[in-house]
Amino acid sequence: MCGIVGYIGTQKSVLDILLNGLKKLEYRGYDSAGLAYVGGDTFVYERVKGEVKNLEEKIKKHDVKNGIFQVGIAHTRWATHGKPDSINAHPHRSGDIFVAHNGIIENYSSLKKELEEDGYIFASQTDSEVFAHLIHREYVKMKRKDLSCAVKEALAKVEGAYAIAVMCKNNKDELVVAKKNSPLVIGIINSSIGNSANVEYIVASDVSALIDYTHSVIYLDDGDVVKLTTTGLKFVQGEERGSEEIEYTENGAILHEYPHFMLQEIYEQGDVIKSAYSGRVNARNGSVVFDELVGILPKLLTARRIVIVSCGTSYHAGLLGEYIIEQMAGIPVEVEYASEFRYRDAPIYDDDIVLAISQSGETADTIAALQEAKRKGSLTLGIVNVVNSSIAREVDACLYTHAGPEISVASTKAFSSQVVILLLLAVMFGCANNCLSKNSAKRLLTDLEQLPDVIDSYIKDIDAKVAKIATEYMKYDKALFFGRDTMMPIALEGALKLKEISYMNAQGHASGELKHGVIALIDETMPSIVLAPKSKLYKKSLSALEEIKARGGRVLSITTEDAVEVIEQSDDVLIIPKIVEELLPLLSVIPLQLFAYHSAVVRGLPVDKPRNLAKSVTVE
Repeated sequence: MCGIVGYIGTQKSVLDILLNGLKKLEYRGYDSAGLAYVGGDTFVYERVKGEVKNLEEKIKKHDVKNGIFQVGIAHTRWATHGKPDSINAHPHRSGDIFVAHNGIIENYSSLKKELEEDGYIFASQTDSEVFAHLIHREYVKMKRKDLSCAVKEALAKVEGAYAIAVMCKNNKDELVVAKKNSPLVIGIINSSIGNSANVEYIVASDVSALIDYTHSVIYLDDGDVVKLTTTGLKFVQGEERGSEEIEYTENGAILHEYPHFMLQEIYEQGDVIKSAYSGRVNARNGSVVFDELVGILPKLLTARRIVIVSCGTSYHAGLLGEYIIEQMAGIPVEVEYASEFRYRDAPIYDDDIVLAISQSGETADTIAALQEAKRKGSLTLGIVNVVNSSIAREVDACLYTHAGPEISVASTKAFSSQVVILLLLAVMFGCANNCLSKNSAKRLLTDLEQLPDVIDSYIKDIDAKVAKIATEYMKYDKALFFGRDTMMPIALEGALKLKEISYMNAQGHASGELKHGVIALIDETMPSIVLAPKSKLYKKSLSALEEIKARGGRVLSITTEDAVEVIEQSDDVLIIPKIVEELLPLLSVIPLQLFAYHSAVVRGLPVDKPRNLAKSVTVE
């Protein structure tokens, strides 16, 4: 969602850093952008509705002359309080104080009323403007002597989530940052404190915004308030800590020969699956080893239950994990919407495992659910793509998916990598519990190692056919998706992909629920996408298809070439390669991803940045 970039230093063009950082954060989703900058005699404060390029164009009118001391903050906003507009864009201003804020102030109404009674006038509809006025009021009380302490005092009055960067127009040598339940990282560009002219810092809500300048970072913890100057940094609140070196590659963030990141990421799934299992699988002896779990393995293997908390696409991966783990390992699994889990007061015991799944590792609801589980004494695991993200640092052990940067808002390759990790966990638990034989494990892992090549070939073979079918289905504005057993979560994921980027009213259902209400929707205007490969519940899936056809519904089936009856009764068919049943979901999801992609393309929609959506949902 919203993105923050800030810089203080003497060596570089702050405007270049801010604009470059904002561009690196565009993939997160936003509707407006802005920045505030002071350098020498130059002061720039601009906010715009729309894209960063609009902000860049507006700044050209300024005669910018970089001074020796430079400080600036910038922001991309995803609307929560207040409509998308330049007046609601960040940074927000109160006198000479400027604030960029990610998060939500839960008690902003009472604070706003209090500030208005003190004479402060609100120019925007946002909750974030409260921060600017609160900090300004405290700063004035302190006779403008200590910005960081003013920030600390203001934060004590705030309830909610925040990552903030604060600067003062009349103080070029101070930038203050703080964090609570929203990510923020400090990048150290040059730590040679012996020469004060060389100390530079860049702050960001995502390491992608600072990776061009440094790999030396300090991740802020909740409650931290840090003062940055050209002579060093000081923890005004929170435990002082040193920097760490991060590993990060942007290879996946470069668009190659593909027209959109989403299509590129669909095509990357073979490589991503290989990355997820590499170093963790020995197919010859049927074993799975996670080095990350060695220290907690005894407790893991005696767990009575696994509770998966996640949102969106990660929730669908979790649902699939429930089927896989229960069937292969005999361990009860519950899958919870993270957004509901924290408020449900669900019983959690010390022999439970709470497993959080998140591509970004910054999903606010999932972090909150995880913290609730830890409070109740559960062992916690994470399946995360982004290294050193908040969830990765919060859990007892983190299993990285190694999917590389995923830029498109609609997740594809991250889903497949999450499913692979869940599959490997199922094999590990199944072998330990003697629910899965060594021969079965060997067979499954051997087929998994062959899957990347199968996927690479399959995507190339089917892409054009899916594009043709998507064009034919352009006349519809709604669709139903059906699946049984492990195909049910795939049906939910296919519907989500379609609604996310083509804006079609798509619903996913278990095929067995067709007769329990959904069938009332079936007519010639409501197409159904039915997942019906030749598997153990094939006849049940065929029965649902026949019921749809009997009521005049059009059917697009995702099936295997040996499913003769399904093929004969379907209006359109997309064949998936025959493979061991446990791996069918990883193949079945691909035509659905491509169907959603091509549906959005033929409608002329912004595939990678669909309206109203953000890549990383960092607020509730």
